[in-house]
Amino acid sequence: MYQLLFQSPLGPLTLSGTEEAVTALSFGALPGAGDGACPLLEEAARELDAYFQGRRRTFAVPLAPAGTPFQQRVWAGLREIPFGATASYGEIAARIGSPRACRAVGMANHRNPIAILIPCHRVVGRSGSLVGYAGGLDIKRALLELEGAAQRRAAP
Repeated sequence: MYQLLFQSPLGPLTLSGTEEAVTALSFGALPGAGDGACPLLEEAARELDAYFQGRRRTFAVPLAPAGTPFQQRVWAGLREIPFGATASYGEIAARIGSPRACRAVGMANHRNPIAILIPCHRVVGRSGSLVGYAGGLDIKRALLELEGAAQRRAAP
């Protein structure tokens, strides 16, 4: 397992992963971050840098979040929300074929281990309000502003 400390405009981020895939992106500097990186994490850092500079809208590095099959479906659904758009928990639940699972989608969203790369910041409340985010609502707001997301909804 490798870790890389990335200094973002929003503060330090810790990327974790193997030589094959990113497994986590955490807010803050985790103990040991920066002690050893690999080419894949360095590529992820370059992609994040381009994203924060407004030159990248999607990420190409392979991701391997650990989670249940349901969580995996939710996280795949999150990756379908386009840059600059938002979706509600209910819309994600419907998109993954579990229209009554809004709360479970919220819990899976909360447990997303790869923030930003799996764009859980694009999920908003049913009314379009900003709701919980692991990095805090100020960071969520900043990410949505960076993307120009004026609460534009993703197509179902």
